[in-house]
Amino acid sequence: MDWSERVRKAVHRLRPYVPGKPVEEVQRELGLSEVIKLASNENPLGPSPKAIEASMKFLWEVYRYPDDSYYRLRQKLASIYNVPPDWILLGRGSDEILLHIVQTFIEPGDEVVFSTPSFVMYDILSTLMDAVCIKVPLRDYIHDIEGLLDAVTERTKVLFIDNPNNPTGTILRDRSVKTLLEEVPKGVIVVLDEAYSEFVESQDYPKSLDYVREGYPVIVLRTFSKAYGLAGLRVGYGFARSEITQHLFKVREPFNVSSLAAIAAEAAIDDFEFLDRVRKTVWAGKRLMYRGLEKLGLQYVPTEANFVLINVNRPAKEVAEALLHKGIIVRPCEPFGLPTHLRVDIGTQETVERFLSALKEVLISRS
Repeated sequence: MDWSERVRKAVHRLRPYVPGKPVEEVQRELGLSEVIKLASNENPLGPSPKAIEASMKFLWEVYRYPDDSYYRLRQKLASIYNVPPDWILLGRGSDEILLHIVQTFIEPGDEVVFSTPSFVMYDILSTLMDAVCIKVPLRDYIHDIEGLLDAVTERTKVLFIDNPNNPTGTILRDRSVKTLLEEVPKGVIVVLDEAYSEFVESQDYPKSLDYVREGYPVIVLRTFSKAYGLAGLRVGYGFARSEITQHLFKVREPFNVSSLAAIAAEAAIDDFEFLDRVRKTVWAGKRLMYRGLEKLGLQYVPTEANFVLINVNRPAKEVAEALLHKGIIVRPCEPFGLPTHLRVDIGTQETVERFLSALKEVLISRS
């Protein structure tokens, strides 16, 4: 039987997400002993030591189901961010909360609006729910506020904004976001996806929780995968007013976040010293990356995230493949509509220098 005939039509329209290659796969395929991965925006220092310690102590209890209220983590987040516990969303990474949002609010034929390029899961999850995806091109690598507002119609349910944007690393500043929130029509939910917010240096970055407190129809998303180094445990969180969260809670699967992930997240968010070290490492690596790229004569997009978008002025897929054979995994951005760009994680001084050296060799060999 041809099972494709039984599949929902929306599934046929999906283009599966393609993650960065695992280190082990590259080592196995190319016979390399040492490989560095700079393709998935991961934490260059790994997880918080406090998170590791808390996880190790808890391992003997993993035979039990989690506390489905996630009381301790929810109370911790409520205390840190000064919000009611019932404003807090939890998911297997912020991706799952995105899924809950479209499952809750999107009917077939409804419209969602987001920038292109931006985080690919907006497209994938909305398409899965039979939404009409309205994509607004970035302007000079930054979200086009006027274009996004112009794209909103009476059929629009959700407007997604990744801030910082992935893959450019650029941000919308407070005034721009406030303008959007004041002008977006009533009944449209604005999702501010702030997966990389901990890396932002700008003093004009939006204080997005204030928008929630002020009553705007906003859902703010964060994650423990990036700055806190818990990508493998899959735990994300978010904030919205209770008139929104009460509906999102209905579609959440019971025990959706593992108990181990919740314990690690609770410990990680208390490790302020580690977070400070991560930030300083990324910020120093960013400046080192900028200097190196300028010496190579390459254009890059100034970033507020832990990655940088680089124009290598030739097919990026070929450059990425050549770097792969040198033991360095990066992300070619052709799927984002940027065929000559690479997205590269900002790591430690050592990994940044290794990348720049390898990139120089590749570019010389192909000149």
